[in-house]
Amino acid sequence: MKTSVIGFPRIGLHRELKFALESFFRGETSPQDLLSTGHALRERHWLQQQASGIDLIPVGDFSLYDNMLDTACLLGAVPSRYRALDLSPLDTYFAMARGYQGANGDVRALSMKKWFDTNYHYLVPELEDTTCFHLHANRLKQEITEASLLRLKSKAVVIGPYTFLRLAHYTGTKTIQDFARTIIPVYQELLAELGQTSLEWLALDEPILATDSTPEELAVFREIYQALLQEKHGLKILCQTYFGDVRDSYDILTSQLSFDGLGLDFVAGKQNLALLQQKGIPGNITLFAGVINGRNIWRNHYRKTLDLIHDLQRHTDQLVLSTSCSLLHVPMSLETETTLASGILNHFAFASEKLQELNDLKRLTALYDPDHEQLLQQNDALFNGTRYQANPAVQQKIASLTSINFKRMPRRAVRERIQRELFQLPVLPTTTIGSFPQTAEVRKNRADYKHKRITPKQYIRQNKQFIADCIQLQEKLGLDVLVHGEFERNDMVEYFGEHLDGCLFTSNGWVQSYGSRCVKPPVIWGDISRRSPITVKWSVYAQSLTQRFVKGMLTGPVTILNWSFPREDISLKESAFQIALAIREEVLDLERHGIRIIQIDEAALREKLPLHHADWYPEYLDWAIAAFRLASSGVRPETQIHTHMCYSEFQDIIYDIDAMDADVITFESARSDLSLIDTLRAVNFQTQTGPGIYDIHSPRIPSSKEIEHSILRILDKLPLNKVWVNPDCGLKTRRNDEATPSLKHMITAVKHLRLKLAEAAQ
Repeated sequence: MKTSVIGFPRIGLHRELKFALESFFRGETSPQDLLSTGHALRERHWLQQQASGIDLIPVGDFSLYDNMLDTACLLGAVPSRYRALDLSPLDTYFAMARGYQGANGDVRALSMKKWFDTNYHYLVPELEDTTCFHLHANRLKQEITEASLLRLKSKAVVIGPYTFLRLAHYTGTKTIQDFARTIIPVYQELLAELGQTSLEWLALDEPILATDSTPEELAVFREIYQALLQEKHGLKILCQTYFGDVRDSYDILTSQLSFDGLGLDFVAGKQNLALLQQKGIPGNITLFAGVINGRNIWRNHYRKTLDLIHDLQRHTDQLVLSTSCSLLHVPMSLETETTLASGILNHFAFASEKLQELNDLKRLTALYDPDHEQLLQQNDALFNGTRYQANPAVQQKIASLTSINFKRMPRRAVRERIQRELFQLPVLPTTTIGSFPQTAEVRKNRADYKHKRITPKQYIRQNKQFIADCIQLQEKLGLDVLVHGEFERNDMVEYFGEHLDGCLFTSNGWVQSYGSRCVKPPVIWGDISRRSPITVKWSVYAQSLTQRFVKGMLTGPVTILNWSFPREDISLKESAFQIALAIREEVLDLERHGIRIIQIDEAALREKLPLHHADWYPEYLDWAIAAFRLASSGVRPETQIHTHMCYSEFQDIIYDIDAMDADVITFESARSDLSLIDTLRAVNFQTQTGPGIYDIHSPRIPSSKEIEHSILRILDKLPLNKVWVNPDCGLKTRRNDEATPSLKHMITAVKHLRLKLAEAAQ
């Protein structure tokens, strides 16, 4: 029996990749410096996997920014606007990732969306009718050479053609069927070139198979792989799936195509075991069994997993133990965790520890009678004791909830009239999503306070100055509804978790979100409750500085849950309701202190939506929407509730979003070219809405003319009295010299349009 992993984190133990990227973006280091950092990280991670006993080590999973972007470059799928810039290959790569504004032109970045049901963001490939695929495999072949020089037993990892095409954006009239025919020769060429290397296995990642697939879509999949698998050039081809089960495609994978290996997720893929038991698997197919959870940080329960492995062995004798998905979604190692007690850390397994878990399971499986092994006994002890902290008071509150706790009164249309009369905002009211740039001074103040280099009084005084400056700037710019800037927050989820009982925090549990952006998710360790007010003092202070309305800024319960590592002993629904009650207390406190507009961000609402539509409501939406309503429903009609959602496909759950019963919702939509507005119009969306007017995840500064054009596109589809104007997300990641002129151009565009509208009304 062998072991393998689907992918490994690339950021480095100390976030070396993040800092190398940011230094390169600032122009402080050379391309060679960046590439050298990447080479060093790859080598370090490969050797670590080898030392941990991993038999098949992935090569090709490393990326400077994003694997889907890498695949687009591998296939030569570079849109014409980026080729027209005439930049170096590396600069073209980053122009696609981040946009470009310079001597060679001005172009937006590719769209960015969530990678299935994770908090990782991928760059959406863009296929024009003129796109001609051409293989550019030098980088991949170089990495394979690097691995072979280290005498590693490796497998190459490439995103498969079907997933690539299903996730791509088509700008013209050509369809997936058209591009399927032209992508096949390029992958055939790839197989031919990799067949000349020392590789034994090539993994083609097809996670899209864990989603709903129509017969027409599966026909495309079959057509592609019937052609590819005719000539393998001495390679063994693994079709790797993850994040769910392959209920729609299992027969095709096992009976109609000649794959040498099939990778199945036995953690999130709830029907995969039943499919295997009922239908079997041909003896010539090696099963890569995802038995180690690649998305949570809890130790594996060896005895349960051994039972699963023994069940799998009854159906195949060709078995490789693997992770359920790439370990990209968990932190690097417990090695740097020094603040949490050993009694807690013993329950955790980060990426490095999961390598050891695979090796342990391999060894235990090989034993005739593992019961007497100390390793298994120690693992049993972790699961026999009390693992989580209970709070009877919280449990009683959950048990006492009734339908009235989830309903806002009066109905939305009545509230809207009341709020318009109270707020007296102009048409096209302007605001931001919440955060303002986290400058070096802001970060230093927070770090100095954390490490006790300054007193609490000094920290508060400095934060108040940041808030005062932010309010003054917003008034000068002419924004209608203001924010306090969130200078006290390191992260929108981590900050709230730090103020909730039942959450734990690691020192260095960083996980890549996109590019150089990393987050440090809280760990839900027990029942959740609010210790004391969290944001009230900052919001109240900001409101005292201005006559304009200042939004209270909160993170919603579903987002806190989805961007944390959750418990495994209770349902996600119960955890969400616990967090919702804590946020509800904060909402009511803000209202009592005179804050009239409260934003409860649900950036990650769609993130954990099951990949199969049949599972949406009973397993997720029924309680996710209810959790938001629980957090927000206790306020008076005069209090306006906002929410915000980030990088996801919203079209298919738009009715559920409307059912959240917020008063205003802002969406990320700039990178998707405002495509959402067509859906909002089609369903007669009732909530007031602010489709993001420009992309804040790019350093590019949009002109006022460009923004005005975007607003006019929105007004062509949505009623004037329902539209707000705002950036597509918080400004935390931008510099002041990027954020301020962008906001200035936004306000200029709005003022110009208001004049036009006033003239037209006369």
